[in-house]
Amino acid sequence: MYLYNSLTHKKELFVPNDPSLVKMYTCGPTVYHYAHIGNLRTYIMEDVLEKSLRYLGYPVKRVMNITDVGHLASDADTGEDKMLKGARREHKTVMEIAKYYTDAFFADCDKLNIKRPDVVEPATNCIPEYIHMVQTLLDKGFAYLAGGNVYFDTSTLKQYYVFNDHDEEDLEVGVREGVEEDTNKKNKNDFVLWFTKSKFEDQALKWESPWGVGYPGWHIECSCISMKHLGETLDIHAGGIDNAFPHHTNEIAQSESYLGHKWCNYWFHVHHLNTDHGKMSKSKGEFLTVSLLEQKGYDPMVYRLFCLQSHYRRNLVFSWENLDNAAAAYDKLIAKIAALKSEGEVDTEALEKLKERFVGALNADLNTSVAVTALYDVLKAKCSDATKLAAIADFDQVLSLNLLSAAGKLRKKQAEEAQASADPEIDALVAARTEAKKAKNFAEADRIRDELKARGIEIIDTPQGAKWRKV
Repeated sequence: MYLYNSLTHKKELFVPNDPSLVKMYTCGPTVYHYAHIGNLRTYIMEDVLEKSLRYLGYPVKRVMNITDVGHLASDADTGEDKMLKGARREHKTVMEIAKYYTDAFFADCDKLNIKRPDVVEPATNCIPEYIHMVQTLLDKGFAYLAGGNVYFDTSTLKQYYVFNDHDEEDLEVGVREGVEEDTNKKNKNDFVLWFTKSKFEDQALKWESPWGVGYPGWHIECSCISMKHLGETLDIHAGGIDNAFPHHTNEIAQSESYLGHKWCNYWFHVHHLNTDHGKMSKSKGEFLTVSLLEQKGYDPMVYRLFCLQSHYRRNLVFSWENLDNAAAAYDKLIAKIAALKSEGEVDTEALEKLKERFVGALNADLNTSVAVTALYDVLKAKCSDATKLAAIADFDQVLSLNLLSAAGKLRKKQAEEAQASADPEIDALVAARTEAKKAKNFAEADRIRDELKARGIEIIDTPQGAKWRKV
């Protein structure tokens, strides 16, 4: 399997540290509000990556954090804590907000068939681990105290900007929402490992530490949670492309300084979901949720298919027209699958041939658009319906589009509609017309047709015989 590695800027053959277990870490949500569909694109593609690895025979252990403390309004460690902001907005405690939006996030994941990671760890569970890492970084000379906070010293690194080729002067401090640069820093890209009460007196969640009562910085959470559950080496770290700097950059800096060796081999970044106005974000008010899509009549599987039709390393443009196109494609796909019958034997040789293109698409840097095309190839293949259904079930282990269950529901609905429209008297008249035509009694056939027409029944002659419908 070849994956694009954001760290090396090229596709690389995926070789895990230990073939008996792939260690995968994905950045989880900051649970201060609902996840919008732009956030969920990342989780869908991470889900496809995990399921692809399992499908290809790799055992996987996937860990994800829940950020319920420490993520400030600016990724550059300035401004108000997002969790406190959410609590104030809704007049609830931070923990009430965290629980509500954590539950809402996983409810959305369930609707989109996103598998829950093997380990989900809230940031507030790991305070001792953060304190230990911060103290170790101070002891090793990679961190310093200033203004009551503990900062990581980026000047101690040989290379800081690991995901790009920019010089320090080319990048401005990542400050948003009108906050000011932190003057305690020795270098503008230094970042906070631990905040204390000296700066954030109104912080809702605080813990005792060697440096005063306070709370951890956002970046240190993922490093410690990953090491707690996956050890000192990591195969794949995934997240949205907006996490590459500064979040993932800072994770690498502190983790490798703490460990003294390389931490993670492959970095998997999913690109943005854009609207006509640019990147979708909560702060811009472009806040489309899965629930809103459902309210407008869209099956969540339509949005999943919409995401799968594009490569994860390309920005995807959302519009209602594009989603309508995905809905039409999904409905046609399910209708074609519903028309298949469980007839004939499964031809294992034909099945393996159908799987070749699908597996090739997964191996080619998770090319989901080609994987979906391979699904359509199954429907056009010259083989038994049983073989086609076996291939569709196989592919849906990764695509997770509810293909067979949705087709089954459609067949049931069609059968119920056919039963509801059944009328023995009409059926008898249609049959009598057919017999009259066979006997070349066209006058009688026309009379029956006109009688049915007067009753609002249209007869449709097909190669399989006469059908009727109400008009």
